[in-house]
Amino acid sequence: MTPPANPVVSPENPLASVSALPFRLPPFADITPEHCREALLAGMAEQRAEVAAIVGSAEEPTFENTVVAMERSGELLVRAWSVFGNLTSSVSTPRLREIEREIAPLEAAHDDAIRLDPALFARIHAVHAARHDSGLDDEGVRLVERYHLDFVLAGAQLDESGRARLTELNQELSTLSTTFGQNLQLATEAAAVRVADRAELDGLSEQEIAAAATAAADRDLDGWLLPLLLPSGQPVLAKLRDRELRRRVLEASLGRASAGEHDNGPVAVRIAVLRAERARLLGFDTHADLVLADSTARTTTAVDAMLASMVPASMANAEAEAAVLREIAARDGVELAPWDWAFYSEQVRAERYAVDTAALRPYFELDRVLVDGVFHAAELLYGYRFTPRPDLRGYHPDVRVWEVTDAAGASVGLYLGDFFAREGKRGGAWMSSFVRQSRLLGTSPVVVNNLNVSRAPDGRPTLLTLDEVNTLFHEFGHALHGLSSAVTYPRFSGTAVPRDFVEFPSQVNEMWALWPEVLGNYARHVGTGEPLPQAAVEAIDAARLWGEGFATLEYLAATLLDQAWHRIRPGAEIGDPIAFEQQALADAGVGSDLVPPRYRTTYFQHVFAGGYAAGYYSYIWSEVLDADTVEWFKENGGLRRENGDVFRTELLAVGGSVDPLAAFRAVRGRDADPQPLLRRRGLESRPVMS
Repeated sequence: MTPPANPVVSPENPLASVSALPFRLPPFADITPEHCREALLAGMAEQRAEVAAIVGSAEEPTFENTVVAMERSGELLVRAWSVFGNLTSSVSTPRLREIEREIAPLEAAHDDAIRLDPALFARIHAVHAARHDSGLDDEGVRLVERYHLDFVLAGAQLDESGRARLTELNQELSTLSTTFGQNLQLATEAAAVRVADRAELDGLSEQEIAAAATAAADRDLDGWLLPLLLPSGQPVLAKLRDRELRRRVLEASLGRASAGEHDNGPVAVRIAVLRAERARLLGFDTHADLVLADSTARTTTAVDAMLASMVPASMANAEAEAAVLREIAARDGVELAPWDWAFYSEQVRAERYAVDTAALRPYFELDRVLVDGVFHAAELLYGYRFTPRPDLRGYHPDVRVWEVTDAAGASVGLYLGDFFAREGKRGGAWMSSFVRQSRLLGTSPVVVNNLNVSRAPDGRPTLLTLDEVNTLFHEFGHALHGLSSAVTYPRFSGTAVPRDFVEFPSQVNEMWALWPEVLGNYARHVGTGEPLPQAAVEAIDAARLWGEGFATLEYLAATLLDQAWHRIRPGAEIGDPIAFEQQALADAGVGSDLVPPRYRTTYFQHVFAGGYAAGYYSYIWSEVLDADTVEWFKENGGLRRENGDVFRTELLAVGGSVDPLAAFRAVRGRDADPQPLLRRRGLESRPVMS
């Protein structure tokens, strides 16, 4: 696809210049989709001109005139893309989706025009060869090495015909990934389950029933509507007493985007086949090998060893749980089915461990969890304080803005929170940035967390599940990674680390959700103000291992499915993607009639429309580091500023400017020990990593 000739950005476009708002927060109220389109097109043209100037320089290539110049390039494009990418995820409209489809192949071609420029790579290669003799500091040396590796893995060493074919592949893949994501969003919205009779909602709380009524009213529908979240399992399955409705909900979830107008099956197949061809073109056996070349795991062999070692114990644990659930279901004359698992699992929690998850919700009011839990832990650990900035507007009325300051009162950046589900917002939870910290560019971080919590109606307080509490702490861990960044070059800022390391800091942050000093500060009954009873806390801890069999197996199934799709060879003929999926799960030893993968192919957004292709293993890989780091915190007194300062300065602040495992060792004092993870997941008898 050819971009418009000589695109320019008009002076009236709010994205044309650096925002005058605090911390360069984009002026969202003034930005239209057309402003984004114009700025994206002009930004690509502007960066191409900047790169042409670098390449055309008569000076010998140096760190400053080549690599640093590249770091400074593309200012308009970065500014426009940070806004547009967030809008398409959070407030998508038909026009935004149309622009996204137009821009995706152009952006892929733009990236290729830079990464596949032989003259530019020659300059980078020359700087790389002289990196140890140029007086560079450690961060400068690493920047040169990262640029060189980025370009090599992007195909810079291919010949002319190879570069031409790679460009074709990347453009088609970009278009297909956009299609997959848009299909999934529309299919998920269409698959929401309508309920005509309120009696069918028996088991849900009054807030949940009211939220379902609001969801229906928002779409001008009668009755009630149960929107779907991204994973296979839906929270309502644990509560609905109507078995037929449970079946409808799970089947709607599992069947998303698998037929009809928004069928993602053929899209996923085409993506996997093209990725396989691209990997072979770049000199790798499979796409997974290509991905692992820039990771902490390094090889598919290492990933295979970890995953395979966990499968037998996970299957055994899940089957042991299933045996318990079959007995309980039999009391109701029910033969256990997948849509029954969560419902009867909740009965086990209530009967054996005295954990009533529905009764916990009044203690987890959203704002209290956020301010007195998440923010409180960050202040105790890192000295960060969060001050509301109602004068600053987000991109949607739901979005709130806080200014972040450190223990000395110095400004750190801005934190945006967008917590509610709505039409036009993709599923799941995530963190992203509007502005990345960089000493080179003089920028401070502006980060955003997105969740998909059901909004309470009529101004009533929004109550979270325990899982949603953990998700909020998790995503805030990513936000802390961005907010704590203290690097020179934007290439290394915040979460710009290998994919199989990026989840590590966020998973560590989950530990504070149930830490006594934190839990006691936020877990107060929304009506009475009474603290969460100690008996409930003890019950939660006692029930910790219950459900780990299911949780580990559904995760491993998704991970191994991801690996299967990205181990195929070029030219592979895959007919039915569902049959491929079933065979892949069976071959990996994780096929289960009762435990579907956390994500099935047609709604596996992480790998077909996100950055986790062949990398979904990252969560469990990072969890080895996470579980061992939790032990380090406990050994050193837990929630102490001294511990927080070490974790922040040695790991969060450095982003990608140092080797990530070296950053881990700087905190822990050694390589990771897998035993804490084994204990956490009830897998102690089996090794996790070789």
